[in-house]
Amino acid sequence: MVKLTRHNQILQIIGERVVKSQRDLVKLLSEAGYKVTQATVSRDIRELGLIKASSAEGIRYVTPDTQSKTAGKDDRLRRLVRNAVTQLDDSRNLVVVKTLPGAAQGVASAIDQAHWPGVIGTVAGDDTILVVVKSSAKAAAVRQRLDTLIAGEKG
Repeated sequence: MVKLTRHNQILQIIGERVVKSQRDLVKLLSEAGYKVTQATVSRDIRELGLIKASSAEGIRYVTPDTQSKTAGKDDRLRRLVRNAVTQLDDSRNLVVVKTLPGAAQGVASAIDQAHWPGVIGTVAGDDTILVVVKSSAKAAAVRQRLDTLIAGEKG
């Protein structure tokens, strides 16, 4: 039973946070009240079938089904942002994204489907998107990710 709850906790953690190493996962599990060793986490990763995959935040642990579901969405988002976004600005927990006329709906949909940490949702008009984020720190991170995509860097 403990193993099952720990596995569920691991899946929740990697779904909500960027976990780049086993050491990071040991630390996050410890913060959640689980006393585990790196050897235990290594076995859990193998049993859960977790893989490392490229994401907007860099390399991270994901489930195989997450990786296949998000790969096409990430490419779509990257392409849309690079080709349609003309300006970015942020204020507190909001990010304003200006696009070419008629492109805002598609970009907003791609942002929503990306399930970025901290993004609550988007509201899109014809050429403007309002991205509502949980905190000002998360808003700065969202803007940075969009800047990275505009610059054409993989991420």
